[in-house]
Amino acid sequence: MGNLFCCVQVDQSTVAIKERFGRFQEVLEPGCHCMPWFLGSQLAGHLSLRLQQLDVRCETKTKDNVFVNVVASIQYRALGDKANDAFYKLSNTRSQIQAYVFDVIRASVPKLNLDDAFEQKNEIAKAVEDELEKAMSAYGYEIVQTLIVDIEPDEHVKRAMNEINAAARLRVAANEKAEAEKILQIKRAEGEAEAKYLSGLGIARQRQAIVDGLRDSVLGFSVNVPGTTAKDVMDMVLVTQYFDTMKEIGATSKSSAVFIPHGPGAVRDVATQIRDGLLQASTHQ
Repeated sequence: MGNLFCCVQVDQSTVAIKERFGRFQEVLEPGCHCMPWFLGSQLAGHLSLRLQQLDVRCETKTKDNVFVNVVASIQYRALGDKANDAFYKLSNTRSQIQAYVFDVIRASVPKLNLDDAFEQKNEIAKAVEDELEKAMSAYGYEIVQTLIVDIEPDEHVKRAMNEINAAARLRVAANEKAEAEKILQIKRAEGEAEAKYLSGLGIARQRQAIVDGLRDSVLGFSVNVPGTTAKDVMDMVLVTQYFDTMKEIGATSKSSAVFIPHGPGAVRDVATQIRDGLLQASTHQ
């Protein structure tokens, strides 16, 4: 109907290419335009000015000979003031962009190791964008943004990388565990040493208290009972200790049977043996 009345409509974010007798005449902006077909005017086609996206998947290999699939996302659009170039100069815009992306990626990634390729995604994207901008501007297209959205190595390579990472983390965990066990052993040894030191101090104080008590008892007994000597007092103390020991052995219900030679002179013999043992120990010291 529009052609019948010599009118055409151009939608928003779109331009139309007007020709006259097969020759480019002008670019029609959005709106309604007169198209006198009887004077040789015709509409060659429409060109969208909207932002478009092209995802390119390129297989290449890295410097350390790992094959990867690099996925690049190219966002581009036609320039309104160069619509005639964008319409006439390229027959397949997407294929042209894809060829440039392949060329740049396969020139950049083989210079990098796999780890570096992951770290330098932005540099690769910048190289692709610069090359595309330089090439496509001559054809009336603007490269808005270029992104490297994914780098996919082979499945076996990804599994190996995960195993390497897991082994490294296990090694760190083992070192930390060993260090913790070392600290525990050191602290345990320090605690045992401190406990033995304090136990030794307690035993030493206990023995000192026993000696002080015996000394005070001997002195007090010698003063209160005239004619007794320190030897007599010590013999009496030993005899008392002997009978206390016998009493405890007999009072303990769960003790094993103990055979001790005993007779009228047993107390004197025990006192003599203890006294002689103490004297010998003092002589050796």
